[in-house]
Amino acid sequence: MRIRLKWVSLLLTGLLLLTACSSGGESGTPQNTSEGEAGAATDDGGIKPTTFSFYGNYDWLTTASWGENEATRWIQENRKVTVEPVQSGGAAAEKLNTMIVSGALPDVIFTDRGATVERLVQAGRLVALDEYYEKYPNFKKYVKESTLNLLRSEDGKIYQIPNWYTSGQFGNGGYMVNKDIYNALGRPKLETFEDLYQYLLQVRDKYPDVVPLEVGEKGGGLDIMYGGFKENATSKFISLMGYPEGDRLIPIYDDPAFEDMMLYINKLFRERLVTQDALQQVQDAVKEKVNTGRVAVMVESNITTYGAEGHRALTAGNPDSGYEIIWPVHKAGIDKNKVFVSGFETLGWNVNVITTSAKNPEAIFAYYDWITGPEGQKVLFFGPKGLYWDEEDADGAPVPNEKYKTTPANERTETMRKFEDFNWAGNTTLIDTAKMSLEASLAANQKSWETVAQSTVTWKTALDITEFVNTDPVPDTEMGIIAQNVQNIHTLAFAQMVQAKSDEEVLSALETARKNAKKAGLDKLLEFKTQRWQENVQKINAKK
Repeated sequence: MRIRLKWVSLLLTGLLLLTACSSGGESGTPQNTSEGEAGAATDDGGIKPTTFSFYGNYDWLTTASWGENEATRWIQENRKVTVEPVQSGGAAAEKLNTMIVSGALPDVIFTDRGATVERLVQAGRLVALDEYYEKYPNFKKYVKESTLNLLRSEDGKIYQIPNWYTSGQFGNGGYMVNKDIYNALGRPKLETFEDLYQYLLQVRDKYPDVVPLEVGEKGGGLDIMYGGFKENATSKFISLMGYPEGDRLIPIYDDPAFEDMMLYINKLFRERLVTQDALQQVQDAVKEKVNTGRVAVMVESNITTYGAEGHRALTAGNPDSGYEIIWPVHKAGIDKNKVFVSGFETLGWNVNVITTSAKNPEAIFAYYDWITGPEGQKVLFFGPKGLYWDEEDADGAPVPNEKYKTTPANERTETMRKFEDFNWAGNTTLIDTAKMSLEASLAANQKSWETVAQSTVTWKTALDITEFVNTDPVPDTEMGIIAQNVQNIHTLAFAQMVQAKSDEEVLSALETARKNAKKAGLDKLLEFKTQRWQENVQKINAKK
């Protein structure tokens, strides 16, 4: 699989370079549009009728048809915007390559920041958006200037539209417990890793058909336990392959907290207290266990989504069942208020880019600017006016109407999640403020599980790691190849440490990884990342 992905990456690079040559390097400039298509901003933020194609560059993403739910139907009828989804078919990289080869890129690509975006920039296949950011009101109002500066490409221009950016604290990672099992076992203290270990032993012995500790798709929850072994840290340091000490990044293998974490995880694995196929399992298998109540404790970077869905499934049969969010487990002696499970970036999750295939890029940008403003966010999160809300409070937040209050929480949440799937320019701070205002007016049994989890735990245990964005080298460069080789070493070593037969084997695998990573160029890679990190710090401090 690694070889295949490497080949795809090389193919993409070559194709984009060829495209850049044929375009003469001019196609990154915004195209002129006729009057009426891209005129001055209007009272609704300048949104104008348009139809555009949209490609989500993810294997797992299937975009529903436009106009099939109340939110997108309202947009189509009232804002005259239609989106034509292009599906990845479960093979996103291959699909994108096919579109590049055919010369038929979609109008918008929804993707991660980083290599894909920068290759398209270098090939001249993206529209620079600086002019539009200045012209339209909402991004200019809600996105920090320092955030926009971090979105700039090497040529100094901005090609990206951020999704779920924030000016406040945000996070969805953490721990949750199965209420039925937790109550039956007497609700013991679950604060330290020793507490958790003792609790998992009870679960294993008394509930043989239940997974004591679930850790998500391909063991994604394992890394985020790191924040419990060290104050003011998150698993971002593991993906960086280095932890900050002063103004330098030190190899992660030299961090005592990382060693402690691996010894603990291995102990759980050896004693069958954690999912035994953790490193291989797929998302559907995880959801099936969560939704049927066969999980006692779960730790995951997106616990609010798993928890909300699992809670809906279990409470449908018994309103007293479900899941309960808990404060992150941590090493004894560590300040619980300095334990961080999630890391958040003010840039948010991922980005949208407008390609030079778009006939009217300004109209597309105007729509995205409308999305990220108050009306767009309300429509694509709570639904259009008249469905679950009819009025707004003094701060502009929707006031829940009788339908909102009388619709079963599970049904309402499922409906609203379909709207949110189309919120590609999520304004986290605006939504969170409105969501909390709305939830405050509801009775306890009407409140959203996800919102309660966020407001009480997951937001409070998320650390701002914006300063570490854009530190990964571009693949297929010298530094990118070093990074890939180091990652390959780490992936193998991590699996060996998780599945080791003894503490001695864990420490041996760790030492081997330390030596092999150093030989592969980890020190050089961390020098590169340190430089990028410090450049980010200067940009952030220059424009708060």
